[in-house]
Amino acid sequence: MHDKPTKSSITNIKPVVFITGASSGFGAEMARKYNANGHPVILTARRFGHLQALAKTLNQDFPIHIAELNVTDKDAIDQVISALPEHMKNISILINNAGLALGLASFQDADELDFETMINTNINGLLYVTKRILPLMLDNNHGHIINIGSIAANWPYPGGHVYCASKAFVQQFSRALRSDLQGKNIRVTDIEPGLAQTEFSVVRFKGDAQKANQVYDQTEPLLAHDIAEIVYFTTSLPQHININTLEVMPTCQSWAPLNITRS
Repeated sequence: MHDKPTKSSITNIKPVVFITGASSGFGAEMARKYNANGHPVILTARRFGHLQALAKTLNQDFPIHIAELNVTDKDAIDQVISALPEHMKNISILINNAGLALGLASFQDADELDFETMINTNINGLLYVTKRILPLMLDNNHGHIINIGSIAANWPYPGGHVYCASKAFVQQFSRALRSDLQGKNIRVTDIEPGLAQTEFSVVRFKGDAQKANQVYDQTEPLLAHDIAEIVYFTTSLPQHININTLEVMPTCQSWAPLNITRS
């Protein structure tokens, strides 16, 4: 890992990418994808040890900066941004990837602490990071904000209540932000994955790997690599093209039938 610009990075300057939740899953694969294509990457997550291990696997010819970050902590975000090397403060791509679901109990039986954690991470954290990085993009009259949403924004399910609502917020915020930024040359995209095999379900079931594995049993889910490819595609399009929302499911998944209670 290094912060200093190398000869390769100087002669082949590509947009700087800032990724939250980069220690595993979608975030780690996006880090690999952008780094492999010569982008300077700023990788943040709560688990700094995981970031260190990830950084060691990346191409050291291009700038890599890692920082421990809880996106719910506004002061910590300020500190991470202010501590960036000068050549990495010119952030062109922000990927708001940090997020989680906790539990699958019905609303009436669910834990209020889980509500707060999901809301603080999926909503407030996304807002805090965006609020602080957006001015850098506005100063440059250029940028692309990628928000990682979910099909849960459109297709709620039993036990999804707060998580689904939080991703519906991400969807509508992305649309509203795009309206606010019209004419500023800054793109906003909401990527909405369906069934994807990452640590998501392990986190949801609070470390119960058996429950998590059952989610993907006898399916061919999306992989983190798939989402990284899609995100990279959206940011690689010509600047006059803005993908507003992209909903993606594995072929094995479709819309669930409406639930009907029969007497």
